[in-house]
Amino acid sequence: MLVTVAPVKILRTSEDRFEDLPGYDFAPHYSVIEGIRIHHIDEGSGPVVLLMHGEPSWSYLYRKMVAPLVESGYRVVAPDLVGFGKSDKPASVDDHSYARHVSWMSAWLNRLDLTGVTLFAQDWGGLIGLRLVTGEPGRFARVAVANTGLPTGDHQMPEAFLSWQKFSREVPEFPVGSIVGRGTVGGLTQAELDAYEAPFPDESFKSGPRIMPSLVPCHPDDPEASANREGWKVLSRWEKPFLTLFSDSDPLTSGGERVFHKLVPGAADQSHRTIAGAGHFLQEDASEELSRTLIGWME
Repeated sequence: MLVTVAPVKILRTSEDRFEDLPGYDFAPHYSVIEGIRIHHIDEGSGPVVLLMHGEPSWSYLYRKMVAPLVESGYRVVAPDLVGFGKSDKPASVDDHSYARHVSWMSAWLNRLDLTGVTLFAQDWGGLIGLRLVTGEPGRFARVAVANTGLPTGDHQMPEAFLSWQKFSREVPEFPVGSIVGRGTVGGLTQAELDAYEAPFPDESFKSGPRIMPSLVPCHPDDPEASANREGWKVLSRWEKPFLTLFSDSDPLTSGGERVFHKLVPGAADQSHRTIAGAGHFLQEDASEELSRTLIGWME
């Protein structure tokens, strides 16, 4: 279905693409922001745990973590970023920018009026989620991050990441499912691979996954570099709990936790952990350990 909302043309994935996905039977919730429909999971009651996914995944990534958190007395909210999952998908790569994604999710956060939030964010979920935290720190009680960062372009990016940027822009067919699968240590079943492909009936739906790697600030004069520097100023004064849970088998973000340990006051004396035997998408490789660690830390 093609929906035209000036100035963005958006595509909306048919609901039947999401039927009978293994482990994903959550009721859908939708908000409309600037004419764009944003989907989220909303399960349980109690203090809010906000789970933010990255690229090219969607809230399906958190399916195994929802039940343990809910059973421990938390309300779990997991959105699909614009361009991913059940959320609407801008049809052109030119409709995506870092600033725009932050604006969309900030408006969504305010629409739900979430407060007392514990954020767990990975990959682009961190790049956007940390901007939400630094934009409205009063909404957040604590932050946990995994395999992510808040880059300013002031430091050289790993060659593996630069290659990933080039691949995502130029590959004729962008293989979402296999990308997520290769980002795990344990691998995925064919049904799980298909679930990651479900939001994208064809290549026209993949402008978000294709362009997001190229929106990461890699140069000091990047359009969002200064905004991230301002974010770091807020983080340098953040004294609420701040936890890192990076994995041991991710070539893109290895060692990235150290900058948080050094610069964020709230990271002192926290139970930081390296998740062993897990790749970039550690939610697939170590969902039980992540859930258990987050619950113990919050309690």
